[in-house]
Amino acid sequence: MSRMEWIAQSRSLLAAVVLLAVPLATDTMSDQDQTGQDPSAVGEPVPLSPELVRYGGARSRPFLSSYRLPDTITFAGSTVPLDVWQVRERVEFEFYRFLEDEGESIILAKRTGRCFPIAERQLAEAGLPDDLKFILLVESKCISAAYSRARASGPWQFVPATGRLFSLQNNHWKDDRRNLELSTEAAVKYLKKLRDIFGDWFLAMAAYNTGEVHIRKAMREQRVDDYWRLYYNSTETMRYVPRIIASKEIFSQPEKYLGLAKADLYPALDTEVVAVNVKEERRHLAAVAEEFGTYFLELKLLNPEIRKDYLPRGTHQIKIPRRLDNGCPMPCDKADEPR
Repeated sequence: MSRMEWIAQSRSLLAAVVLLAVPLATDTMSDQDQTGQDPSAVGEPVPLSPELVRYGGARSRPFLSSYRLPDTITFAGSTVPLDVWQVRERVEFEFYRFLEDEGESIILAKRTGRCFPIAERQLAEAGLPDDLKFILLVESKCISAAYSRARASGPWQFVPATGRLFSLQNNHWKDDRRNLELSTEAAVKYLKKLRDIFGDWFLAMAAYNTGEVHIRKAMREQRVDDYWRLYYNSTETMRYVPRIIASKEIFSQPEKYLGLAKADLYPALDTEVVAVNVKEERRHLAAVAEEFGTYFLELKLLNPEIRKDYLPRGTHQIKIPRRLDNGCPMPCDKADEPR
């Protein structure tokens, strides 16, 4: 037998074996056995655990294209012109960028439960739109100790010069730009000033990012007074306002885009402000923390404006975990209660 004839015969035998194996493989299990087997073995859905049932079933991550930017979005009382092709593309770009990094967006959404209440209260008291709170997410991701290459610091990212204009103290041991309450108060004043200058919240936010002088110059050179027709030679500034708008769409509806219920957000921290009188040259924060029943790390996290590990001589207002009515730190052992 020649080599070619041998190969042809071998292929025929192999094909016959495969054809015979198919019915054998399907008939080896009786009907009774098939009805009693694990449903997953025959392609039927496995019963869901209680944890997966929580949001209506197992979630296999959908394509990003299954999420659609609405046809109409308003921000601070103004309609975003999404019917203009370049506007829609810019906002959609930021919209999908947020959704693409689902893990980080979930953390951002959770942080809003902690950082938004302060901004909401101060914006309401000043009569400014609640939507401005979303600037926090784009500026600092709600991180009080955030710091940029441009030396901007804090949740609202004030540079030193602008911070000083709004009475934010900044020295070798303390940086008020990192204090959420104080920096929010300054941001509210600054945003109101910019709105009065430009008469438009979109232009005001762009000026907040890059400075009012630069926005005025660009408007004058390009002969436009509409933010959405303004070109600025900075990718960051061009993306800034669309990113804030996209953040509002997603983070105002975390249940829709991220599967998060309100109960999933980080709760606001229960704290109080106390006065600490330091008579010596300096007092380490570990000693201060021990005095109020907390610990060094927690005290640093609650007071990000304190740049050093100590308090210098003088009287200082610091934030601590709220104490019980009896004056003890929380939690407080009976042995520690005041006598």
